[in-house]
Amino acid sequence: MKLHKNLVLAVIDTLSSIFEQQQYADKVIERQLKANPRWGARDRAFVAEYSYEIVRWKRLLEYLIHNRPNLWDLFGAYLLWKGETLPDWEEFKGVSIDKERLEEIQHNRALRESIPEWLDQVGESELKEEWDTILSSLNKTAPLVIRVNTLKTTREALQIRFQEDKIETSVVGDAALQLKVRRNLFLHPAFKEGLFEIQDANSQRIAPALQLKAGLTVIDACAGGGGKTLQMAALMENKGKIIALDTEAWKLANLKQRARRAGAFNIEPRHIENNKIIKRLHNYADRVLLDVPCTGLGVLRRNPDAKWKLSLQSLEDVRQRQRDILQNYSAMCKVGGLVVYATCSILPSENQFQVAQFLEANPRFVLQNEENLYPHQSGFDGFYYAILQKTS
Repeated sequence: MKLHKNLVLAVIDTLSSIFEQQQYADKVIERQLKANPRWGARDRAFVAEYSYEIVRWKRLLEYLIHNRPNLWDLFGAYLLWKGETLPDWEEFKGVSIDKERLEEIQHNRALRESIPEWLDQVGESELKEEWDTILSSLNKTAPLVIRVNTLKTTREALQIRFQEDKIETSVVGDAALQLKVRRNLFLHPAFKEGLFEIQDANSQRIAPALQLKAGLTVIDACAGGGGKTLQMAALMENKGKIIALDTEAWKLANLKQRARRAGAFNIEPRHIENNKIIKRLHNYADRVLLDVPCTGLGVLRRNPDAKWKLSLQSLEDVRQRQRDILQNYSAMCKVGGLVVYATCSILPSENQFQVAQFLEANPRFVLQNEENLYPHQSGFDGFYYAILQKTS
């Protein structure tokens, strides 16, 4: 494979922002691609793929080169690990991988799968014999799936339009299409027209768990950028009311822009500035979605840098935050209504254990259903959801 130095430099620059400045990988890569609009599809794919893969395999690569911190060493180690020959560049002089260590990693799961030791211990403790398979699946490249915006088009019509542009897709779920070859769809006119959103197929299974219909009052209590909020608006056919809450005002500002593009007019963003916002909404909604903050372990394929930002303490902190949100925000649900608790984690301590603890302390709620959506079983991201009904 012939390497182009300008593209390798772009990857090195990207890795510097991720590792040394602790910026989020997806945001850094998005910024890098926007800053270089003249790159062709192959160049863009190279920068994105190599950046993500080196982030994903960071610990393994560091081990193979005896923990040398230089980013060029990491890049060179990745190429050698993949069986490539290094070009005769000054930056790669002296880079080699330890063949003995290459054998050793096969007997050390945390090194082989490139995760911190503490995370391997937690995963094994909570997921037992399934952890091996789940962990391996989290290191595979995530498929590109879109949710068709049924407020503006149909899946069949969008699929035909993509075919005309030589973009091949397959049907997934109720309103999704999976690309057979990855493409940068953000530049496609159909995206600018609001005909679709990028959203994993398992992520698209959360909003339907609310059993939505036109005319309901719904609260999306941790709306973030609003991917599921927009899906709810489509499921409700723009009828009824969706209150989108979040503690970050800038995320709600992004949601407003996305809602305009999607033609979703029944969404009302509200910034959670204090607890009074929540108290005013007690017993207000027919449906409440609690898509709570979590470790994001179910989406490591898309956000591999997350495993380097997590710690045992941050895991405990997020569990406490989940408990607080489930206890306090569930009060916004009317009697007879539904609360859906959801995460993009695969750890039971963030999922079914949290729900079981809540139900024990809150007998007014009963569990209708819960489901673990594992990446090794579905091929998509890892999610969990529980449907809780408020009975009194």
